[in-house]
Amino acid sequence: MNGINEAEIYTSKGLELPGYFRPTKKWDLLVVANNSLVAALELKSQVGPSFGNNFNNRTEEAMGSALDIWTAFEKGVFGNSSAPWLGYLMLLEDCPQSQCSVSVQEPHFKVFEEFRTASYAKRYELFCRKLVLERYYTASCFLLSAKTSYVNREFEYPSGDLTFNRFVASLLGQINAFVANRHSS
Repeated sequence: MNGINEAEIYTSKGLELPGYFRPTKKWDLLVVANNSLVAALELKSQVGPSFGNNFNNRTEEAMGSALDIWTAFEKGVFGNSSAPWLGYLMLLEDCPQSQCSVSVQEPHFKVFEEFRTASYAKRYELFCRKLVLERYYTASCFLLSAKTSYVNREFEYPSGDLTFNRFVASLLGQINAFVANRHSS
């Protein structure tokens, strides 16, 4: 893959990385080459019916994983590696429950306006975008698919900045830069 050997891409075993706040975290895909962490991907999905609880769990997990790996990176756990590429991909079931407006509770303080009547689909879109804007992840992808559609690989991208093509282009940019640096060393 663009100058990365197949043996440097981990998809089924060897997916654990050390953290700072916990001993290890298992990622869904890793690229580790020349004793350097090149890329780590987190792949998540959610199918109803508990959109509220699952949304909160997914957001907390993603932010915690990012904090853990970036802190470990800053503490030198990955040696002299350049900053790794971190990717977050979320596939959400496209159904009435994920698309309807959801109310918020504001007993003490007002929530950000963009959340006020946002559906769970919109909340995931905002979350994926903010992960990148706040530099928790290098790239993020958000896909919607009805239960009957994802078997046929029919997906919808609610936002042009969170497409799979942009996600992969960002990853390939990281890999190309790593390979170029490896060959010049």
